[in-house]
Amino acid sequence: MARFDVGTTIKRPVEDVFAVLSDFSNGSKWSSGASEPPKKTSDGPIGVGATWHSIGKAAGRKIEGTFEYIEFEPNRKIVSTTTKPFPIMVTTTTESVAGGTRVSQTVEAQPGGFFKLAEPLVVTITKRQFQSDLDNLRDLMEANAL
Repeated sequence: MARFDVGTTIKRPVEDVFAVLSDFSNGSKWSSGASEPPKKTSDGPIGVGATWHSIGKAAGRKIEGTFEYIEFEPNRKIVSTTTKPFPIMVTTTTESVAGGTRVSQTVEAQPGGFFKLAEPLVVTITKRQFQSDLDNLRDLMEANAL
C-alpha cells in the first residue's frame, strides 16, 4: 500500500475552507488533476454517501471514475474513496489554527498494473501534485478567488 501526507495553512476561517473542499465540484478550480468539473451524481445534500463523477488525469493518463464520501464531519473531516485508476482513499481534515485553517490530507492507495511497477515514482509525482494543488487552493482562497 502506498501512503503519503500533505498539508497547508490557509488564512481563512475553517467554515470557508471546508465549504470549498466539501463541494467536490470545486476541484477543477484548484486541482491540476481535474480535467473537467466533477459532477455530483447522488441526490441529497453533501455528506456520507454523496458521489461525484470525475474526469481527470494521473501520470499522463485520462482517468474517469466515481468518488464517494464515506465519512463526513462538517468543518472537520472528509474521507473519500474511488477505485479508478486503482483503490484510493483520501482523508482531508481541517482545523482552526491561529490566523486561519490547517488543511491536512492523507492519501492511501493500492496501485496495480503499470502503477504498481512504477509505485515509488508514482507516489513521488502524486504527492508533489497533491501538495501543489493544496498550495494553489491556499493562494486562490487567500486572494478571495474562491
